[in-house]
Amino acid sequence: MRKVGFIFDLDGVIVDTAKYHYLAWRKLANELGFDFTHDQNELFKGVSRKRCLEILLNIGDVTATHEQFDRWMIDKNVDYLEYIENMDASEILPDVPRVLKYLKERDMPIALGSASKNARPILEKVGLLHYFDAIVDGNNVTKAKPDPEVFLIAAKNLGVNPLDGVVFEDAVAGIQAANAAGMISVGIGDNQILFEAAHNFNDFTEMDSGFLDGLRALT
Repeated sequence: MRKVGFIFDLDGVIVDTAKYHYLAWRKLANELGFDFTHDQNELFKGVSRKRCLEILLNIGDVTATHEQFDRWMIDKNVDYLEYIENMDASEILPDVPRVLKYLKERDMPIALGSASKNARPILEKVGLLHYFDAIVDGNNVTKAKPDPEVFLIAAKNLGVNPLDGVVFEDAVAGIQAANAAGMISVGIGDNQILFEAAHNFNDFTEMDSGFLDGLRALT
């Protein structure tokens, strides 16, 4: 019997940790002698930490040795972890628990597919870890979105065919990765930016149970 697998990105879909990533990257940029704006931060959506640092250094026209590069990646993550240390359920984006609960009660397999290397501790802090049957994050993949690797691994871990996967994403690279995997892409955010998604909502408050039931029958 075919079963649909539901795969969620983390940052900007389940919790709003993007603001903490921004603060940590801006702090590093300032230490390197240049500023980093909110508009520039849009380039980092759905992108690995390594690629983010490459973009940041390009913005600031800064060159780095391998040792400096590795140290700056660590420094950024240390700052980020300090920012998220006090995260709690108040950081969960609107109606995410309702959607997760609805799917869980119907025995739908649920996975996380995120570039973040801190996904598990964040889910623990906000009290949502128990909803997920599989966690695939930056510790498990070698290729960043828009490569579909993270979602393909998530589908495999859930025991579902990639063509029976549904992905919730807020980043263009994530939508492209879901589409490349042959999955149904659901954009969470501005539909003018996420126009490549099969479906789009500003947030989960717009997503009713009828739509979720329809997804279960789409594949």
